[in-house]
Amino acid sequence: MSDTPDRNRDSDESPFAPRVALASLSGRSDADWARAGADDAGAAFLGGIALDEPTREAARSLVDRDREEFLPADPLAFVDDQLAALTDAPLRSAFNVRASSPEPVGEVAGICRDHGALVEINAHCRQDEMCAAGAGESLLRDPDRLCAYVRAAAGAGATVSVKCRAELDGVDLPAVAARASAAGADVIHVDAMDSEGVVAEVVAAAGAAVVANNGVRDRATVREYLACGADAVSVGRASDDPRVLRRVRHAVEEWFDADERSAPGGRDAYVTHAGGPEP
Repeated sequence: MSDTPDRNRDSDESPFAPRVALASLSGRSDADWARAGADDAGAAFLGGIALDEPTREAARSLVDRDREEFLPADPLAFVDDQLAALTDAPLRSAFNVRASSPEPVGEVAGICRDHGALVEINAHCRQDEMCAAGAGESLLRDPDRLCAYVRAAAGAGATVSVKCRAELDGVDLPAVAARASAAGADVIHVDAMDSEGVVAEVVAAAGAAVVANNGVRDRATVREYLACGADAVSVGRASDDPRVLRRVRHAVEEWFDADERSAPGGRDAYVTHAGGPEP
């Protein structure tokens, strides 16, 4: 991994603390799931949720293939109820959403704004049905459409995240991330797949906070992503394992505590509680 790249954004601060997020898992990530991980996470991305008929039809097809999906009768009411259930939770809530056009994204963004939550545009799902509906990773292949979604969400006054993935043929992910950031995205949430170094490229290109995802389990994986310049990390499949979440939180706090101690005017990074140098 390379050293932390130069940033072109105004701030490298995470939009939540501790700098650990619970990443959405289709059909599983609800308010109860978020509360279960709240001791060691600063944010929880609920969902994903299909907002309109084309994406709901896609979700129904996925359920027919034995995938878990949220399919409430009223998606907007579901988002509102789930976020309301986290009003007193000690973390920042967020909702991952899928839609075939920008308009439903703008509607749900207003709900997220009212709850102080992030709205996360799903440009990540790779299921054929969802991509055919115009959602998921199909948005990475059509940055103009993705930016229209971002503008709709930002125009509603919400804090906007874009969840994206690496290793998509023909997609220049750092360039897409830069365009999404310029359109109003506050957070780029990157599933690095097996290309961890892409996180550094996105950090260098985008004027937004970067959350790194994929395989985050322990100190080594946390340090790998933070060394690329990520502002935070997220835990996906292991988000219901408190042992993993504790390891990840401790590793993140260790990294940023050391960074603060070594900053100009900060404490000596090499002095321990006993007053001597670290080995």
